[in-house]
Amino acid sequence: MVSTDPSPTGYVHEAAVYGSDEELVHLVVPLLEGGVTNGQPTMAALQEHEAAVVRMALSDHNAVTFLPPLSSRERPPAALTRFTSMLGDLAARGAQQIRFVNTLPHPGLGAPCDGWCRYEAAINDVLAELPVWGVCLYDRRITPDEVLDHVERTHPKLAVNGDHFSNDRYEDPKAFVLSLTPPPDPLQAGRPAVEVRDPTPAVGRHAVQDVASRTRLDPEEVDRLLLTTSEAVTNALLHGRPPITLKIWAAADRMVVTVHDHGEGPQGAHHGLVPGPNAASGSGGYGLWLMHQLLPVTYQHEDGFTIRLTADKAMP
Repeated sequence: MVSTDPSPTGYVHEAAVYGSDEELVHLVVPLLEGGVTNGQPTMAALQEHEAAVVRMALSDHNAVTFLPPLSSRERPPAALTRFTSMLGDLAARGAQQIRFVNTLPHPGLGAPCDGWCRYEAAINDVLAELPVWGVCLYDRRITPDEVLDHVERTHPKLAVNGDHFSNDRYEDPKAFVLSLTPPPDPLQAGRPAVEVRDPTPAVGRHAVQDVASRTRLDPEEVDRLLLTTSEAVTNALLHGRPPITLKIWAAADRMVVTVHDHGEGPQGAHHGLVPGPNAASGSGGYGLWLMHQLLPVTYQHEDGFTIRLTADKAMP
C-alpha cells in the first residue's frame, strides 16, 4: 500500500475498519472536521452508537449533517438512488468536494451480504463523476471475515490509523461481481417443494402462490415474491438459454425461489442496482432493478446463471 494525499479531489471511495470507539473517533472525526474547516458539505450516516460517539467527539457536531443510518431492511438500489441524487444535487450547486462517511449493512448488522458487496463494487462506476470523498465504515468486531475480504476488494483506498493508502487488493468492479459465489441458503439443503422445467411466468406465479398459501409469510411479501419470480422467469426466457428450471423451497416463515438458465447472465457490475441501459428509451431495462427494490436477490454465474429470491417477512 502507498500513502496518498489526505485531502483528495474528485471521487474517492475509501474503506475504514475499526475495532474500538477510540479508533472510530481517530478515523472519522479528523475527516469530518477537515470538511467543515474547508467549507465542504460534510455528512455522516452512521449506526446509532457510532453517531453518538462521533457527535460527542466533534468540536461542533451541528456543523456536520447526520443522516439516518442504512437499515438491515434497506434495498441497495434504493440507497444508491437516494445518495446519487443527493450528492449530484450538491455537486450541481457548486460543491467542489463533498465528504460523506457511512456504515454499510452486512450480516453482522442483520443484512444479507451479497447485495451490499455488489453495491460497494458498483458505486466505483456509478459515482465516478462526482466530487465525493466517501468513507465506508466497518466495525471488525461484528463484521464477518468474508465481508472484510469483500471490503478490501471493492475499495480503491483504505484509511488505516489516520493515514490514507492506495489499495493493491482492489479489483475491477465487473471482475469482482462475476467472481462472487454466494453460499446456498440453508433452506436449499432440503428437497425443493416445487421444481418446474421451462416454466412460463404465469406457471411460476401459480407455483409460488400455491406454496406460499402453506406458510405464514405476510401477504405483501408474497406479492413481492410473485412479481419478482415472474420477472426472473421472463428475463430467463428473453435473455437466457434453455432449459430453464424454477425451484421453490419453503419453511413456515420463509421462502426461497431460484430460476436457473444456461445463459451467461448479466455481466456488468451494477446490473439490478440501477435501471438498465434501455430504460431511458422506454424499451425495458427495469426488471432486475425492480426485483432488487422488492426482495433480497443474489446472482450466481456458475454452470449458466442462477438468480435467487428470498422472502422472509412473516405475519406477526
